[in-house]
Amino acid sequence: MPVLIDDLTGPRDTTGALSIDGHGAPRLRLLLTPHKSLTPEGFVWFIGATAVLIAIPLISILGNPVFWFLLPFILGALWAIWAALKRSWRDREVREELVIWDDLVRLQRHEPRRKTPLDWEANPYWVRVALHTRGGPVENYLTLQGGEREVEIGSFLTPPERLGLKQTLEHALGAIKAPT
Repeated sequence: MPVLIDDLTGPRDTTGALSIDGHGAPRLRLLLTPHKSLTPEGFVWFIGATAVLIAIPLISILGNPVFWFLLPFILGALWAIWAALKRSWRDREVREELVIWDDLVRLQRHEPRRKTPLDWEANPYWVRVALHTRGGPVENYLTLQGGEREVEIGSFLTPPERLGLKQTLEHALGAIKAPT
């Protein structure tokens, strides 16, 4: 779900108090993260409920040698579910940070398995927001075009969230391109 960190489209601070990287105060700063539907408490409840549901049929063979034969497989299944959910959580730790200044647009994508973030920068005057309704890897595929590359943004967001993001980006970039 996109998180609006700062919407600084109003009066500008020219003193440099909010300056980031020497570009002055940013016009817009967004932090985009995927939605995580399973909370840590939900994880504990899910694993506990799964263990109980798997254990119910085992009650009938308690004390039987078959129980000891089945136990490693049941524990292995619980471990596999636990490991798969933890892996899914790590994969959802991706985040994108977009900062728009009057003279620069910077997009950084932080992925859990990459040590360094992926960076993209361009002059905001030449940046174009493109929404690909067909042919993209996801519905309403959103890209930023500018400089030498076209980069995707918010691929983990829902289609309505990408539409809202497109409007937010066009508004911020339009304010820069508009004559003063």
